Amino acid sequence: MYLGIDLGTSAVKTVLVDSAQRVIASQSRALTIASPLSGYFEQDPAQWIEATFATLDALKASHGKELAAVEGIGLSGQMHGATLLDANDTPLRPCILWNDGRSAAECRILEQRWPALRATTGNKAMPGFTAPKLLWIATHEPEIFAATTRVLMPKAYLRLVLAGEAIEDVSDASGSLWLDVARRDWSDAALAATGLSRAHMPSLVEGCAPAATLRSELAQRWGMARCPMIAGGAGDNPAGAIGIGAIRPGTAFISLGTSGALLAPTSHVAANPDRVVHTFCHAIPRMWIQAGAILSAASCLAWVARLFGAAEAELLAPLGSRPQAPSPVSFLPYLAGERTPHDDPVVRGMFEGLSHGTDRAAIVQAVLEGVAFALADCRDSLAAAGISVAEADVIGGGSRSRFWLSVLANVLNVPIHRFAEGETGAAFGAARLGRLAVTGEAIATVCTAPQRIETFEPERALVEAYAERLPGWRELYRPRH
Repeated sequence: MYLGIDLGTSAVKTVLVDSAQRVIASQSRALTIASPLSGYFEQDPAQWIEATFATLDALKASHGKELAAVEGIGLSGQMHGATLLDANDTPLRPCILWNDGRSAAECRILEQRWPALRATTGNKAMPGFTAPKLLWIATHEPEIFAATTRVLMPKAYLRLVLAGEAIEDVSDASGSLWLDVARRDWSDAALAATGLSRAHMPSLVEGCAPAATLRSELAQRWGMARCPMIAGGAGDNPAGAIGIGAIRPGTAFISLGTSGALLAPTSHVAANPDRVVHTFCHAIPRMWIQAGAILSAASCLAWVARLFGAAEAELLAPLGSRPQAPSPVSFLPYLAGERTPHDDPVVRGMFEGLSHGTDRAAIVQAVLEGVAFALADCRDSLAAAGISVAEADVIGGGSRSRFWLSVLANVLNVPIHRFAEGETGAAFGAARLGRLAVTGEAIATVCTAPQRIETFEPERALVEAYAERLPGWRELYRPRH
């Protein structure tokens, strides 16, 4: 048996997987986000531990025999967060999250201070990444910076609690701006540019490699027969790629979670930082992932559901399974700023085209279409890096909506596929990494593609209608800085 633990932004999800790669059981616990100022997003690391332990306690209660047989554990997690620890490995402040926009000025300073940043990291300096957050801390909370002895991303902090060791995998480390992505190692120049050194960093491993073992007292708490091996794991999107078998060039997938992304594995670094394409190491050796990322995806649907005081499923039901035509309303999904292609942390969302005749369905459809248009921007940025997307699988909570997947197929003009368990992709991928760390099996043997249960084909009339709308939607973007 194998466990996959996904430390997301809105929840911790844990899945129990058997040797036939069947999900035997799953548990999740919600997380909350604090926003002390506009554009600031933080989370208390204690939440992560409490939620993770709650999922495992629940699995022990419901599937104690299976949990006792766990041999390997894989971790996936939200990327980029800055968890600052003191000499006792106690968090000094709440973690600054991936969607936090406070460090825009520090990004400019970092690129001026270290001109080789883009060439080395494969990425542009943006507030979402970890390194600019540390420059912000050094300027605005110097006493915290002085007391910081270790900087970990969220899942590495979870591993520290579970295993007592500070270890990070190279895919998650890619999102820090401290990694030389071609060499898959920390860059001393990058660390020096933020006043840090390797002593502040966790050690690095590949995602499918053994990394640590679970503490004996925790194995006893959950009734495990032995202390399971914990794999290196992966950032959430690389873990999602492992979960759906996206391990070769030529494949592509869309993540429709709290944030969104269009991702393509490559056998080489194909960076395009000027168009805000992200370059990350994959969770398997000698592979990378190129990604266009948007800061708000399924969270846009959650936001409009709160405004209407209705469940998301209630908002989606009247739309049916496919659009008849584009909504007369347009929506910019920039509720927390945007990454690809704008790198604009201060831009905000908007509706355009509202009238007395606008109803709830038109607004909800516009929200889904706005996210799809933003992913079309990601597609075009990837194309500028030489990466063509001919079809795409979809994972994340948004993959449950057939209407949304039909919109994506017609906006992107490619077939879109979904899986039966698409919303648990990252946790399932983490479980696969846990298995690989224990068994040493061939990666291609374990990381197979699950069966697609439905394909959404583009429809010529809708493709043309959305293509006509896209330029006008793009013209709505107005930089605020």
